[in-house]
Order: sequence, then structure tokens, then C-alpha cells
Amino acid sequence: MESKTARLTLLIDPEKKSAFESLCAQQDLTPSQVVRQLIRDYLAKHGVTYGTKKSSRK
Repeated sequence: MESKTARLTLLIDPEKKSAFESLCAQQDLTPSQVVRQLIRDYLAKHGVTYGTKKSSRK
């Protein structure tokens, strides 16, 4: 998992936001979790690599 976070602000119409939040809640996920997964999937689809902090093995 990433060690630091950055804020991403976007504009979306209220009806889509409400529907998205409702669907996320039905799936027991937060909107942030879903957006982070969408971003990871989009990057992978386009072959973009990025650095993440690896957990150390003991």
C-alpha cells in the first residue's frame, strides 16, 4: 500500500455522486476505495508503472 497520500478533487453532478455513493455503500466500500481501484486498473491497462512502498520482510 502507498505510504503517503495526495488529494484529488473532481467535479461531478450531484445525481451521479449520490448514485455512486449508494452503490459503494451497497458493496460495503468507500467511494475512495473504489476510485483508487479504478485508478490502479486504468494505469495497469495502459502499462503505466509507478513506485509504491514495499512492506519489509522479516
